[in-house]
Amino acid sequence: MTTEPTKVPATGSAKVPAKVPAKVPAKVPAKVPATEPETVPATEPETVPATEPEAGPAGRPGTVTYWLSHAWLGTHVEPGVVLEVADGLIAGVRTGADSPPPGATVLRGLTLPGLANTHSHAFHRALRSTVQVGSGTFWTWRDTMYQIASRLTPDTYYELARAVYAEMALAGITAVGEFHYLHHAPGGTPYSDPNAMGAALIAAAREAGIRITLLDTAYLAAGFGRRPSQYLKPDHHQLRFSDTTADAWAERASLLKGDEHALIGAAVHSVRAVPAAQLATVAAWARERQAPLHVHLSEQTAENDACLAVHGRTPTRLLADHGVLGPRTTGVHNTHLTGEDIALIGSTATGTCMCPTTERDLADGIGPAVALQRAGSPLSLGSDSHAVIDLFEEARAMELNERLRTRARGHWTASALLRAASVDGHAALGRPDAGILEPGAPADLATIALDSVRTAGPVPRLAAETAVFAASAADVRHTVVAGRHIVRDGQHTLVPDVPAALAKAIAALHR
Repeated sequence: MTTEPTKVPATGSAKVPAKVPAKVPAKVPAKVPATEPETVPATEPETVPATEPEAGPAGRPGTVTYWLSHAWLGTHVEPGVVLEVADGLIAGVRTGADSPPPGATVLRGLTLPGLANTHSHAFHRALRSTVQVGSGTFWTWRDTMYQIASRLTPDTYYELARAVYAEMALAGITAVGEFHYLHHAPGGTPYSDPNAMGAALIAAAREAGIRITLLDTAYLAAGFGRRPSQYLKPDHHQLRFSDTTADAWAERASLLKGDEHALIGAAVHSVRAVPAAQLATVAAWARERQAPLHVHLSEQTAENDACLAVHGRTPTRLLADHGVLGPRTTGVHNTHLTGEDIALIGSTATGTCMCPTTERDLADGIGPAVALQRAGSPLSLGSDSHAVIDLFEEARAMELNERLRTRARGHWTASALLRAASVDGHAALGRPDAGILEPGAPADLATIALDSVRTAGPVPRLAAETAVFAASAADVRHTVVAGRHIVRDGQHTLVPDVPAALAKAIAALHR
């Protein structure tokens, strides 16, 4: 990128601080390059617009035409597809276009619906590699995570999250579910804006050009006590997470306002972090708003054992008994489940978000994804702790983990795994109209190269298999959100140097 970017909004007027203060940030526009020509081979007769199309409502392009050399249309790969985009939505889909129409923006490779990263803790990105020294368990890893959490402010969280979400855009991710529990200042004192940290995350996603579902998380206790009514008080690290009661959490969360770019959902951190008697309050808050509700569920056997000892039931049964399960609810991990747990999750159409790269990194185990899906639980994928940010690897790992567990191959087709990474993930984040290349859907796209060292060779009709079983995030060439190019030819158009932004934000937390 040779020119200094000019400043225009990304997907709407951005509420972004110069540095995010404790109050909701002031309006500052996002950055895109002054000119954005697409590199087209010399043999191509067509040209692409030298600048983005004239903006329509909320800063979205008014109309634009994309020509996709190959597109995954949910069940198969189709060559020569034209997408007409108007006001950020797909207005028309035409197949059988052997060459680009005049003036079309050309996307060579395999174009997919934009990917959905259903489970994210943005600040965990600062732990990458740091936690790979020595040995330990999930619980020793958590101690290191607490140290990073203790150093974040609204300003530094904005800088880190902006860079992390830009990394996601480079990986073809167009929407993220941010499982957000870092609410207050150290010691638990609320900021003058009680949602300053959440506002920083929303602003960061806007500036990185991707959509966000902020899953504001109730995290009220440190763990189970000796009786069902007794829970441990948060320790000095966890005071930042706690609103003390579910009613207080609901009052603060109700101040958050969503829009087309940012949806507001809810989360129960876990059955150990929200007293059983207060689970229904969180569930009711989400139900009244028709909002997504997520929960960490049975990630660790120690949590299961403690729940059984105190409550005489599994975490899944405890959630079911307090009205938490249901079609707008997603259980994250769902790793150590009984047969009854699987039946409860499936019969209530509760979703399952698998995070295979984190689950293997933390030695959590391999969850029963096949059994859950057969029981009726839709599957989605998340990068969680961001050991890597690569939904192709998450999809691949879910299948390969099952192969290792069963010593059999082919548990999911490539299309089924891409569905988990797209349409079912978006539905889990409260966007059931997203993740498909059909008229009326958001014009959110991700294009991977089919000529890299990883993807070259297979015939185009196997491009979905190539994407899942050979490609990586490094193969993403274009990411489009609401019809606007966010990543063009592998370069982020809003964050000029993503690696430098990551390095700077992470270094500030390790001083």
